Amino acid sequence: MSPKFEKRKAANLAFIEHQGPYDKLSWEDYIKRLYSWAKEQRVMPGFYPMAIYHDDPQNCAPEKRRSEIGITFKGRAKEQASIRIRRLPAMNAATISHKGPGSEFKNTYAKLADWIKKKGYKVSDSPLEVYSKKPEVVNGVTILFAKIMMPVTKK
Repeated sequence: MSPKFEKRKAANLAFIEHQGPYDKLSWEDYIKRLYSWAKEQRVMPGFYPMAIYHDDPQNCAPEKRRSEIGITFKGRAKEQASIRIRRLPAMNAATISHKGPGSEFKNTYAKLADWIKKKGYKVSDSPLEVYSKKPEVVNGVTILFAKIMMPVTKK
């Protein structure tokens, strides 16, 4: 897929903080807990879960990497146990779709970062990955479906 620019509206975000290797997230557990929380809170959850990755894997030790696994939602809700709430701001983002194994994410990120630079922009905040469908296992390899979004500003 080719990179492009998109505007993302502000949204409520319910999330669980994670510290540690990005490939060791308890993804299914976190998502199950978030959607159960949304049901208990009687709010309307967004369709696509997401992750926000705060630390560059090239510059941060795996055990120190910080991320947030979350869902957007509409309605009024309260934080509960490990589930936190914040407002995800509106943003201009450079985006690219990724369909492939997690081991290829670095290539997709590199392609997007290069395109951003060529367009005269710079990354202004942590990247998001919005997951459009559940991973599939094909010939023993887990295939991920995500839209990578990097908030940007003009240089």
